Amino acid sequence: MKTILKVAWRNLWRNKLRTSVIIFSIILGLWGSMFFMGMMNGMNENRISSAINTYLAHIQIHHSNYLDNPIINNNIQDVDKIASFLRKDKRIEAFSKRSIIDAMASTSKGSTGIKLIGVDKNSEVKVSSIPTKLSEGSYLSKYKKPSVVIGKKLADKLGLKLKSKIKLSFQNLSGDVLSYAFRVEGIYKLNNSMIERSNVFIKKSDLKEILNLPQDITHQILIKLEDIKQSEDVKKDLQAITSADKVQTWDEVAPELGYAQETMSTFAYIFMAIILVALSFAIINTMLMAVLERQRELGIMMAVGFNKTKLFLMIMTETLLIALIAAPLGLLISFLTIHYFEQHGLQFLSVAQGMEYFGVGATVYTKLEPQYYWVILLMTLFTAFISAVFPAKKALNTKPIEAIREI
Repeated sequence: MKTILKVAWRNLWRNKLRTSVIIFSIILGLWGSMFFMGMMNGMNENRISSAINTYLAHIQIHHSNYLDNPIINNNIQDVDKIASFLRKDKRIEAFSKRSIIDAMASTSKGSTGIKLIGVDKNSEVKVSSIPTKLSEGSYLSKYKKPSVVIGKKLADKLGLKLKSKIKLSFQNLSGDVLSYAFRVEGIYKLNNSMIERSNVFIKKSDLKEILNLPQDITHQILIKLEDIKQSEDVKKDLQAITSADKVQTWDEVAPELGYAQETMSTFAYIFMAIILVALSFAIINTMLMAVLERQRELGIMMAVGFNKTKLFLMIMTETLLIALIAAPLGLLISFLTIHYFEQHGLQFLSVAQGMEYFGVGATVYTKLEPQYYWVILLMTLFTAFISAVFPAKKALNTKPIEAIREI
């Protein structure tokens, strides 16, 4: 075997240019595909993280009928029992109770439907990043009279600025339509255009007073966990203490995000397989040329006792040596590139608006889990092994006498 390895290594570098080209092609293919995978994975992670930190949290609780019929009367029934459980459970990082009603926002510039969300500032800041994403103004702390915080997209659409008046119309518990003018206290800016257009925030206590409610009502409880992996366990424990309300994890509330996370690894491997199939043709072509150019030499080797098994192993070894040189280098360059942009990010300013519509920021931080590198290394070696079979079989078809006669 040592002799075969030595001969294969020497054969590999007899044509330095051809060998270097195929090695470079594999390196470039691995780097390009893995960097693209890292970028897509980073975008997906960014989207999920942004959604959880902005409006999803890890777990949400609603009245069992609220999601199908989001009316003011479908409020959470066991609020006190749930809140008591959440305060005692060490898996809970924070939670916030919200009152949510559908409303119509209007100014002289136009009107649009929005969700008016009553929040407690102190608890809201612990589960949502919106209070820290203000581009102007303050978050429900400046005015004594009821004021609102709106998104930048809504402000642009309705021509609103700080201290502008916005008219909101909504129904109370009795079904009567109420209309009030509120001053804009703050304007927030996110990576999510849909949230900016639709979510308007007000103090929960102010909303209760405006609606003339006898007691506080809660339509949604957002729960932030110490560890996202505990979502299912906490959900089961919460569902056990309330039968009238519905407990959902973040990927149940936004299934498209959950599906994206589940399919990302599968998509990555399929994409990598396509790249490797393309590279396999380059490997086959290179090794086939090497075999055809050495027909006379192979014939002489077989004539002096180099049997078919050794010949087959020699061609296979040459191909695997190419992969063993190129794959680690390609993976190393990929790792360094992905790690660099994981720290510094990639700027996509020219398509920032389109990315914000899908809840992704203009800066993407690449990310790829370590297991991908090992799996792709094995996939590359397996591809090289399969690609070597045809050239090796071609070499076995060499007839010593005919090959020796060729000039």
